[in-house]
Parts: sequence; structure tokens; C-alpha cells
Amino acid sequence: MGTFPYLILRMLHVVLFEPEIPQNTGNIGRMCALTQSRLHLIHPLGFEITDRNLKRAGMDYWHSLDVHHHDDWAAFKRSPKAPRRLWLLTTKATQSYWDVAYADGDGLVFGNEGHGAPEWLHNDVGEAGRITIPQRNESLRSLNLSTAAGIATYEAVRQLWSG
Repeated sequence: MGTFPYLILRMLHVVLFEPEIPQNTGNIGRMCALTQSRLHLIHPLGFEITDRNLKRAGMDYWHSLDVHHHDDWAAFKRSPKAPRRLWLLTTKATQSYWDVAYADGDGLVFGNEGHGAPEWLHNDVGEAGRITIPQRNESLRSLNLSTAAGIATYEAVRQLWSG
């Protein structure tokens, strides 16, 4: 029987900055459990972690999830469990997520559904760390958070699993 590339364990981090919609967080948590990616939740959250919509979207996978809660961005950055390098997914970037060579220990950072990432977070990550998912129709705002997280996560794990 052949081996599958996903059996090579490399760590990817998915970082949600102050998420507001439990269904999105549940869906992203489910994806993280399936890809064995670490999920970081930066508080405050716009919901209770026991919210029934969170449970419906992904809670049955929660027992398999490597999830870490952080009181705020500063606590996240100080955590020994934090990613080595950060990539902020934003519409305010020119570099495509396709153009990044992802590495073991990288973190994909996503702003919240209502406001995205604040300007200070953009500055903290720096221009070189900002990436975007290209859109053909630029008159529309952006993708749904869980859709964007899925697209970017699977590109990163594709690279990590095949490397």
C-alpha cells in the first residue's frame, strides 16, 4: 500500500482575529481538525464557544481540534504555541496567496467578518506578510470568512504535504 503525502506531519496555524459568526468558526475548526492544523482564536469572540451554531457547524470535530484561545493579539504573539511566520489574508494586498512558499509553522491570519483586520494589525504583520485571494469582480467586498480560510489553508497544506 502506498503512502499518502498528508501523512507527513507539518504544522500549519489558522488564526482568527476576533471572529463574530459561530458558524464560520465551527466550519474553520472542522477544517483544522481534518488538516491537523492548529486553530488560534483571538478574543474577544462575538459568541460563546458553547453556541449551538458553533456546535452544529463543527463541534462534533472539536475533540480532534488543536485549539488555543488568546485574550488578545499581544497574548497570542507571546504564546509559545504561536506560529513562526504570519500571513495576513486581506483585500488590501497585492501579493497573491499563490505566490507564497509556505513553510512548516506558518500561520494564516484572518480578520473578522464585520471589519476585517484593523490597520494596526496590518502594520504589525507588515506589507511583505499581507496576501490576498484574487477576485475577478473587484466591486464586491470579499469572500465569506470560512470560504477564504478553506481556500488559503488548502493551498498551504498542499505545499506542506508535498514538500
